[in-house]
Amino acid sequence: MGYFTDSFRALGTTMRNLFRRPTTVHYPVEKRDRAERYRNSFALLHESDGDEACVGCLQCEKVCPSFVITIAAEKKDSPITGKRRGYAKDFTLDLNACIFCELCVQVCPTDAIVMLRVPETPAYTREDLVLTMDKLYTNEERPQTWGTATKLMEMQDPKRGQPSAKKPAPQAEGGAASAEPAAKAAGVSKAKPAAVEES
Repeated sequence: MGYFTDSFRALGTTMRNLFRRPTTVHYPVEKRDRAERYRNSFALLHESDGDEACVGCLQCEKVCPSFVITIAAEKKDSPITGKRRGYAKDFTLDLNACIFCELCVQVCPTDAIVMLRVPETPAYTREDLVLTMDKLYTNEERPQTWGTATKLMEMQDPKRGQPSAKKPAPQAEGGAASAEPAAKAAGVSKAKPAAVEES
């Protein structure tokens, strides 16, 4: 009996969905609106003065759980400020094994790497999914996600949203000194030490 009940229940589900409007999207001709937090692919950014933001600290390479980031760092004089600083001589990110965890974005001390909101791009070879340094800087012109290292770390701050601790009220200046006039007003005076007479 239970077999027939389950069969009719399944048939009812089929009939309810038979005349429902299809939700299939013919991608890439039609593209759905992505969620605000949708992220895919990466980009390297420049500072407001035009200098490269990446300082070659290797933090993203060390934190990557899939080991898809490879960086060759160097130190040289900045063409903008003239000061000696770190740079990424070569930066490679392999999307073949990337799990899009965004950890590399979170640990960047200069907000140099961000993720993009662009739809996934089909690739026919593995080499097309390897983001070289030139590709990463070219992606800077594409739509980016709102998440940078600074914003993401602020969101994870355990003290975020908690009331600040009240500081003790500071003592009035000369608090110890004001005790002496009060004592004099009460008729209390400090005894002066007696002078020692020399014989």
